[in-house]
Amino acid sequence: MREKGVREIMQEKGVEGVLFFSPENIRYLTGFSGSEGYLLARKDDNLLMVDSRYTAQAQEETRGCRIALLEKKVKGLMEHISPLGLRRLGFEAQGISVALFEQLQEAMKGLELVPVKEELERLRGCKAREEITAIQGAIAIAEGAWKEVVEMARPGVREDEVAVELEYSMRRGGGEGMAFDCIVASGPRSALPHAKPTSQSLKEGDLLLFDFGSRYEGYCSDESCTVVLGRATKEQQRIYSIVKDAHDRAIEHVKPGMKLSEIDAAARGHISKAGHGAHFGHGTGHGVGLAVHEWPGVGKDSRDRAEAGMIFTIEPGIYIPGWGGVRIEDMVLVTHDGCEVLTTISKDLMVLQ
Repeated sequence: MREKGVREIMQEKGVEGVLFFSPENIRYLTGFSGSEGYLLARKDDNLLMVDSRYTAQAQEETRGCRIALLEKKVKGLMEHISPLGLRRLGFEAQGISVALFEQLQEAMKGLELVPVKEELERLRGCKAREEITAIQGAIAIAEGAWKEVVEMARPGVREDEVAVELEYSMRRGGGEGMAFDCIVASGPRSALPHAKPTSQSLKEGDLLLFDFGSRYEGYCSDESCTVVLGRATKEQQRIYSIVKDAHDRAIEHVKPGMKLSEIDAAARGHISKAGHGAHFGHGTGHGVGLAVHEWPGVGKDSRDRAEAGMIFTIEPGIYIPGWGGVRIEDMVLVTHDGCEVLTTISKDLMVLQ
């Protein structure tokens, strides 16, 4: 089925093959989990080119492809591709630097290189059952770790101490690694959507924003929880309630055929009506799979519609400079008649006493 999608792209673009660079797409198509390699996919043949660090691993992990030793990057690619007599070759536009493209263009004179972008972005968009199971495994690991570590979030403990414990707990629980660096941001720093944990100590009355995810069998999870240390003020409760309602309204709109821009609008419109439109600058969600950020995007400019099998986040937020921020994030699976929320941590306001 995955190879069929690539063949359809070849036919649509009028190319005789597609050259892949990104580890995510190569793993998706072959099972190879190494960090570097090059895959030439053709109608009836897949050729995976790796250097000597990965030949044994590639032979062990891959399915449905030949393995070739690559001794020098561009020269080696030409040695394997030139004898095939190709005239038009598609390449993964988003998986290559301008510098590498220029080198390939110089080395492959006489071979027309055709960029392929949007078609490849959609290749991994709808998940198969085994992919969903792997993502659920990553979620279970991450949530188990968070439930252990949130208990240590007390006044006097540093942000980076909490983050380190959270990452260690995910690895100890079976995670292959982090889907991304954990975000643990307290007080006014919670207004920074991608804040890095610092040595700042948590304080009584702080908003504390967590954003965390694990990897399992190559697949990622992504979840955000915002809690309060000590008694929540009326303003904290009010802001949290606005974000929670926006989050719930967006999830209610998730179903096959729904425009992703309308899902975004359900959350964004509610936050704007509450007077905080200027404090919600990012999209409502993004796809999650072998990469923690992948197609589709759930934003106001999205032109796509929800399809059964898609997995993406719903994560509205309000970020008020100098005061703090609230983000609530769950992962949802689009089903044939609606959606299933895959993350299980309650998003009701948690107050840590």
